[in-house]
Amino acid sequence: MKFLYHVGRYYLLVGKVFSKPEKISIYYRRILREVELLGINSLGIVALVSLFIGAVITMQTAYNVENPFVPRYLIGLTARDTMLLEFASTMIALILAGKVGSSISSEIGTMRVTEQIDALEIMGVNSACYLILPKIVANVFFFPILTILSMVIGVWGGWLICITFNVITPEEYIQGIRYAFIPYYITYSCIKMVAYAFIISTVPAYHGYYVEGGSLEVGRASTRAVVYCCVLILSFDLIITQMLLS
Repeated sequence: MKFLYHVGRYYLLVGKVFSKPEKISIYYRRILREVELLGINSLGIVALVSLFIGAVITMQTAYNVENPFVPRYLIGLTARDTMLLEFASTMIALILAGKVGSSISSEIGTMRVTEQIDALEIMGVNSACYLILPKIVANVFFFPILTILSMVIGVWGGWLICITFNVITPEEYIQGIRYAFIPYYITYSCIKMVAYAFIISTVPAYHGYYVEGGSLEVGRASTRAVVYCCVLILSFDLIITQMLLS
């Protein structure tokens, strides 16, 4: 019953978030601010992780393909499809759940325990819409851009490994990258990231919005939010893959 209680309260909060905002101009400025705080400030960690993931995938695939009858360009093909189908969306979403999710939960939770949200309600402001909607719009818009960036940097990281450690020739790697390319894989990953962005925006916001207690409870709410985000991301990864690739 407690699970159903939280699910119902979560959907009520989401409904409150998407009610009509008071002033569109205020939300426009807040969305731009959230794009910078949650999206642009995540470029560094996304680029670094994608670079090493692409490099490691290429290196491990090359070291495990020892059959002389297997074309070496398939190493590039494997690195490309692995980045496009899974790592550039799901792996990056899990990392963003830790970075962005904990930030959202802590920010809103701190506003709750310091009674800033109560002050907004007293002034007649829809606090849920004012605080959460700009984060949802910013993440849903910018996270697919991070996904495409991760794909590019991951594939480039594999190419750097080919040059640095000579696991295969760069020409063979590029041949594999270009072989049997399916553009729909990019669309599929971006669709997944849109769903992940919504989860990363709303689940931590829910835990922060309804936190009770002091600063210690804010930290616990942030931890719970990240855990639930990761579980939901992996669950939706399975569901969306079944829907879009089966």
